[in-house]
Amino acid sequence: MVKEKTFAFFLGCLMPNRYPAIEKATKFVMKKLGYEILDMEKAGCCPAPGVFRSFNKVDWMVAAARNLCIAEKLDSDILTVCNGCFGTLQEVNKHLKQNEEHRIMVNEKLQLLGDYEFKGTINVRHIGEVLGYEIGPWGIDDMIVRKVNARAAVHYGCHFLKPTRIREIESSEGPTIIEEYIEALGVQSVRFKEQLTCCGAGGGLKAYSGDASMTIFGEKMRNIDEVKPDFILDICPFCHLQFETGQDYLNKNKECNYDYPVIHISQLTAYCMGMDQEFVGLQYQLMGKNYIFGEKEMKKEQEVV
Repeated sequence: MVKEKTFAFFLGCLMPNRYPAIEKATKFVMKKLGYEILDMEKAGCCPAPGVFRSFNKVDWMVAAARNLCIAEKLDSDILTVCNGCFGTLQEVNKHLKQNEEHRIMVNEKLQLLGDYEFKGTINVRHIGEVLGYEIGPWGIDDMIVRKVNARAAVHYGCHFLKPTRIREIESSEGPTIIEEYIEALGVQSVRFKEQLTCCGAGGGLKAYSGDASMTIFGEKMRNIDEVKPDFILDICPFCHLQFETGQDYLNKNKECNYDYPVIHISQLTAYCMGMDQEFVGLQYQLMGKNYIFGEKEMKKEQEVV
């Protein structure tokens, strides 16, 4: 039986290498909420759904199943903060539970890698879904020590909601899970044109064609810039990377002047739960300017009595 209030924390590739502050913030939040976070020793790449699956679907399933087996040995559901990792691990987990032929095939290949056997005893969860549904705005309210009165452009990303038949979170056409959650943190979501479109990073596009990636991202940023949010809120480290480095690229190559801070939902939640802004990663270099969340928003910040 899967342990309650325990998660096997799947780090993925990008977060521990580029955004350790998101990892730190996530652990802080989950422990404050009473969850035990377990390390997944020897876990590998998820691997990325937009690249690996396109070349070899069988090996893609085997690599993902190996990660699932590590969590199964811990008797814990997987927690991930990345849309791509969520997409691969959840999809493979559900597919192998339902398809006996593929499950047998994958387990035969897993035996070549060591003591691994996919049994289908766990589920895969995303931090956005856990905070939005399991904790909810009703549950986080008593846990926060300060609210941030600010306006955010919320970016869901592609793999969090789609395909709907596999994710089973909510409608991919009109989601509200993140907006309703951050409202409890004092943040107003500002709608913008084509809000649910891709940021231009996923599906291997960023690696294959930087020009195409930046064309898509440029349109995304123009739509965001029209509503002038205080910051951009995301739920995925890869989208996070695109919004950070992409703004810099557009400023240098397309004569733009974007300077929107990019904040992951774990960072925002940790800050509102009392984590110091420096340790939560809200103090960093963005487009050459030292941006400190508190300096820009402190006048708007409301202490919760």
